[in-house]
Amino acid sequence: MVRLLPLSGDVAPAVRALGWDWAIEEACENYVAREAVALPEEEADTLLAAADTLYGMLVQAIPDPVPDELLRLLAIPPMLWAAIRHSWNDDRHWHLYGRFDIVSTPEGPKLLEFNADTATSIPETAVVQWASLVAARQSEDERQANSLFEGLEAQFRQWLTLNADLEASLLLVHLPDSAEDEANCTVLAEAARAAGFTEVHICPVDDMQVSVAGEERGVWAQVGPEQWLRFSFVFKLVPWEILAEEEPALTTDLTQLLLSRDVIIANPAYALLFQSKGILAWLWQVYPQHPLLLESSLQPLSGHYVRKPFFGREGQNVADIHNGLTVNEIAGDYETQAQVYQRRAELPLDEQGRYYQAGVFWAGEACALGFRRDKGFITNLSEFVPHLLTS
Repeated sequence: MVRLLPLSGDVAPAVRALGWDWAIEEACENYVAREAVALPEEEADTLLAAADTLYGMLVQAIPDPVPDELLRLLAIPPMLWAAIRHSWNDDRHWHLYGRFDIVSTPEGPKLLEFNADTATSIPETAVVQWASLVAARQSEDERQANSLFEGLEAQFRQWLTLNADLEASLLLVHLPDSAEDEANCTVLAEAARAAGFTEVHICPVDDMQVSVAGEERGVWAQVGPEQWLRFSFVFKLVPWEILAEEEPALTTDLTQLLLSRDVIIANPAYALLFQSKGILAWLWQVYPQHPLLLESSLQPLSGHYVRKPFFGREGQNVADIHNGLTVNEIAGDYETQAQVYQRRAELPLDEQGRYYQAGVFWAGEACALGFRRDKGFITNLSEFVPHLLTS
């Protein structure tokens, strides 16, 4: 049973002062909980250690060189294969961060999935949950497992150090008309500035200009009136598979610039190896019966299991299946994708019957925790719940 502690005070003014208006907009007025998970410090350490172990398992599970068979199994678009192999074989293509979704069970933590490419919930984890302590005037006496900003700063510094031959200019792009994605990029931009990037700019991906010819070769963005800047580093909060599907010409040009070292991109293309939920079945094959894993397969399981599309997002098209009958399914746009089947795990509950799922951020190492809760499936609209460490 999840134990909760009340958080008095209104977090909204603290959040607005920090610029995260989207977190409390009308559609998400109940998004940030007015209470916190009372998390024993030992359990927090266990969750963080699990994420570190899982990341190591993922890296070790990928054969080198990366075989065509695995890329097909993970349903990765062929036009991305060259970029994946190139980034995998060159450590200068640095994996900045990702978020493990983990469930605490009586047998210990279990991996649900890894958001390796374009994980969000950065403002909530790094800023909003701390602001909730500030609003409750508990920030001086209480602690959180929350060094996400520091982890991101260290990762950006390492990325810059590994690519010291390039100009320290960073362009962060996100999907258009998404205040949430822009807020995530804003936190990342601040971490990049702290790490030593001298030019940092955020814009929708549609405002990014890419050229592969002549003196204009490179990635550009307008940073002021009639002022354009070429960027050596790009962070994209746009999934690689969506780029390949919806913007094949742009993806081809970015790959060409990446291969010729005119630009370096994060998260790197090889993050897609971990992002594909097909990796869950691959991990179970490489590490059968591992205590951190739930049984997963590319074929339906017996008994009670969950079906997930390989590149589904926001919980869309996830189905709860029991003895071949669909108990519950979230509508969405990913029903035609390849599917993975994962043994269902019972999420921990509170006294009101709400389920809890831990989000464990990895940025070079496991560095921060946050929780989501809901009466049913955990989705992007589920409540974000801060936490307090207890002895």
